[in-house]
Amino acid sequence: MKTFVAVLLMMLPGIALAQVNKCLDVSGKTVAYGAECPPGTRSEQTAIRNNPAAAKPAEKPFAERETDFRKRQVEKQEAEAKAVKSGAETTQRKQACTDSQAYLKTLQGGHRIRTTDAKTGERSYLADSDYAKEIARTQQTIAANCK
Repeated sequence: MKTFVAVLLMMLPGIALAQVNKCLDVSGKTVAYGAECPPGTRSEQTAIRNNPAAAKPAEKPFAERETDFRKRQVEKQEAEAKAVKSGAETTQRKQACTDSQAYLKTLQGGHRIRTTDAKTGERSYLADSDYAKEIARTQQTIAANCK
């Protein structure tokens, strides 16, 4: 009994690689496909093989899969960093837009504007003749930041 089971187990790989035949009836129409054809039909070989293992693509070696994984991780981190940087720039631009618009309203309202000299740190007020220049500069800033 053990010998019979052993012989059957050895034959299984041969069955898995069996040829698939096309079964044709008397008029030549295809009736079925399989390893054996029904009675009254004739068998014709096809290029189809019943070998599921051959249909699978070859698996990449571990080192190559590891390299691909690392590459995807780096690309993901770069994309996240780019998104964070873009979000920060957008936030800064919105803040600059809001500040510039508020400053323009202050200038147009005729309020006194205090300035500080960068070199000496001395405080002074914007001269009436400089308001037009400051309004023009602020409008350029608004045009650049408020898109």
